[in-house]
Amino acid sequence: MNFQSDIVLENERVRLEPLGLQHLPELLPIAQQHPKLLQYSPSPFGSEDGLMQNIELAIKGRENRERYAFAIWDKQPNRYVGSTSFGNISPKDERLEIGWTWLAVAAQGTGLNKHCKFLLLRYAFEQLHYKRVEFKTDSRNLQSRRALEKIGAQYEGELRSHTVLLNGFRRTTAYYSILAQEWPEVKERCFWGFSR
Repeated sequence: MNFQSDIVLENERVRLEPLGLQHLPELLPIAQQHPKLLQYSPSPFGSEDGLMQNIELAIKGRENRERYAFAIWDKQPNRYVGSTSFGNISPKDERLEIGWTWLAVAAQGTGLNKHCKFLLLRYAFEQLHYKRVEFKTDSRNLQSRRALEKIGAQYEGELRSHTVLLNGFRRTTAYYSILAQEWPEVKERCFWGFSR
């Protein structure tokens, strides 16, 4: 992955562009109106300081070649609605994680997240030629787990007492993955009709 390059992933529904501080004014109202969007995540959120810290951590992750974060532009209402990332990137092992995803409540359940995941998965498997894409979520986050299953991710198990949340709670983390050899079938079954 070229961390120096501004990667833009786009189809008829959504554009993913590199996340930066310039997105703060447009994303801040979402964070302030729905501070519990990241209740299952260890990431700061919900206030200007929290969102600023969230974005700064994403930028630092890109500088350290560990994470590549995107702002999500929804083409239907023509506005920014959230963020998502590649992370835990291991070129040597040809694997990465897709996560750090949050969407405005109004964008949830509209199919937008599926379009985002399609673009990210296609890039990981067809441009980077990675062999494995991972996902992880709080085991209690049933909405996230259902969404992962709908895009063909395979449940692998749980790591107990795995991640400390901002409130001190130690969450159990559920792991999912898609492998390169599974991608053609997953693409056909779960993303039929999406732009190729």
